[in-house]
Amino acid sequence: MDDQLEAAIQYAKKYLEDLLSFFGLNTDVYATADEDVIELSVPSTHLNGFLIGQHGDTMRSLQFIVSSALKNNGHDYTRVNVDVADYKKQRAHHLEETAEAWVKQVKETGGALHLRPMNAADRRIIHKMASENGLETESEGEGRDRHVVLKPAVENAETE
Repeated sequence: MDDQLEAAIQYAKKYLEDLLSFFGLNTDVYATADEDVIELSVPSTHLNGFLIGQHGDTMRSLQFIVSSALKNNGHDYTRVNVDVADYKKQRAHHLEETAEAWVKQVKETGGALHLRPMNAADRRIIHKMASENGLETESEGEGRDRHVVLKPAVENAETE
């Protein structure tokens, strides 16, 4: 790991810990990096619901604040992922289980399946899982209506 990434990780970790202390939560944040994304994991506490927020909105806001602080302080690494009490990890696992049924349905029917609107992180999970299972995907819609369409893989038949 290079020195710039290590400095960004330490800055992000301390910044989030300081931010949490304003809410009366003095805790040690676990910080690592996965490629060029700084992963910050807040352990489970009595403030889980508050820190996660409705559908993870507060977590996404914390990510934005920490990322902005990194940018404003000249760090090269500014992509941040904040997870509180493994909420995102558990949500991704649940989404993968649900996606297995969707993949099966598309394979059995041979038709496209329009999924419900999802945030970008959830759409990435679906795109990855579908490609691993031989399906094609496409995102459609704008803003909060953006959703994934699962499709059977098109055979590489020659067209004239």
